[in-house]
Amino acid sequence: MQNNLIVSPTALGLAVLLVLIALIINFKEHIGLQKDIIIGVVRAVIQLTVVGYVLTYIIKVDRVWLTLLMVAIIIFNAAYNARGRANGIPHAFVISLVAISVATLLTLVMLIIAHAIAFIPSQVVPITGMIASNVMVATGLCYRAMNSSFHDQRQAVLEKLALGADLKQASISIVRAAIRTGMSPTIDSAKTVGLVSLPGMMSGLIFAGVDPTKAIMYQIMVTFMLLGATSLGSVIACYAAYKQFYNADLQLR
Repeated sequence: MQNNLIVSPTALGLAVLLVLIALIINFKEHIGLQKDIIIGVVRAVIQLTVVGYVLTYIIKVDRVWLTLLMVAIIIFNAAYNARGRANGIPHAFVISLVAISVATLLTLVMLIIAHAIAFIPSQVVPITGMIASNVMVATGLCYRAMNSSFHDQRQAVLEKLALGADLKQASISIVRAAIRTGMSPTIDSAKTVGLVSLPGMMSGLIFAGVDPTKAIMYQIMVTFMLLGATSLGSVIACYAAYKQFYNADLQLR
């Protein structure tokens, strides 16, 4: 079993071939994602190599401050990447940092208090990354949905304001639609988990010889954890971000 899990140079070469196929398709169809694919591949190789060695060191020394530092780095990077999808929304980084921090840390604390995970780097760091990455994606989707909706529904918002509606009343339909957009991928994933996607945590635990019942319970916990975290993060991000579409005179930018 152990030998079957070793990635050979041939297997890695075939994976590179798949990336080349993606690049060829982009060139041929003029999709325009060639640069993003290349940057993504290079960054993935560098980041995974560095993080792999860093995680090995953190797990080996097992220091609280190092674990907390890694958690902070993950949340900071998630907020920075979410800000990049805000497309000009003022204070997007601060909003993203608050939304991702609250959703991630609250979920993490609840898991630790419930003894679902132990406060050790081998458990805290991967779970933090899992939560923060999902909230980051949800936040980014919320920003894109709000940018699009405020642009497309500008006239309707202006009419509501002209009729005496306050900012929340004029924006609430857009905010709710953006929250739904942010949560949709996690909800769709929850609907299809086990039927379409085979969850990595459950499969890994079963392959490692853990009782299937416990593996299933852990995967259910992860699914619920991500649903709660993305919901909280989306709500915080949307309710903080919609006000940024208005100026100091309460006029739509």
